[in-house]
Amino acid sequence: MGSLSDRVAIVTGAGQGVGQGIALALASEGAAIAVLGRTAAKLDTTCELIRERGAKAAPFVCDVADTEEIPGVVERVAETFGGVDILVNNAYSGSYGPLLEMSDAKFQKGFVTGPFAAFAFMKACHPHMKARGGGSIVNLVTSAMVRWDPATYGAYAAAKQALRSLTRTAAAEWGPDGIRANNIAPHALSPGLKWWAENNPEAAEEFRKTIPLGYIGDCEDDIGKAVVALVQPAMRYLTGATIPLDGGQANFG
Repeated sequence: MGSLSDRVAIVTGAGQGVGQGIALALASEGAAIAVLGRTAAKLDTTCELIRERGAKAAPFVCDVADTEEIPGVVERVAETFGGVDILVNNAYSGSYGPLLEMSDAKFQKGFVTGPFAAFAFMKACHPHMKARGGGSIVNLVTSAMVRWDPATYGAYAAAKQALRSLTRTAAAEWGPDGIRANNIAPHALSPGLKWWAENNPEAAEEFRKTIPLGYIGDCEDDIGKAVVALVQPAMRYLTGATIPLDGGQANFG
């Protein structure tokens, strides 16, 4: 029996990387996991890993860009597991590059898959969390919001800054319902970052040197386990916060 054995968690983008790491960490504490993502095979892999740890899991194919479908997905999760206690909005598909080279469509995509999708999930989960006496929302933002050089990160940072503000408002409005909402801003060795580091070793080493703790975080051990701690009852008085999980690199002020 883990500390989250009676909880149900939705984790978006859980087929790989940070989302998978968070899902596995929550499962290790006994939470039942709704594994959401676009690729069924990847979701099945994550579900298998979760079941190997003795926790319940079910895959739900979901493209967060299709925001009209999100309430239905949440209802299916609630029907499958009996409710929702934890929501982790990890999935994001945006664009990077100089502002003058950014099309309107690419800029808007980051907002649709970021704050728009998170908003849809949060609203859909609210009644289920309230019915169970409360819940915890964890939204993933980024240190690019306060990056020393924001060049090429403008669209990404703008979408995540909007999500950060949304989280703060949800914390204020939904606190009376027992629902906490917090942000994390992680650095983790996701498949994409790992590929970049292996193909750009010199740049990767310079990047690593900017992290005071000296390494890029592990998806499960450094990010997932931090999320586990964040959703625990021991953290019941923390809401509306943005927590850097980046080894001390960013200065959020």
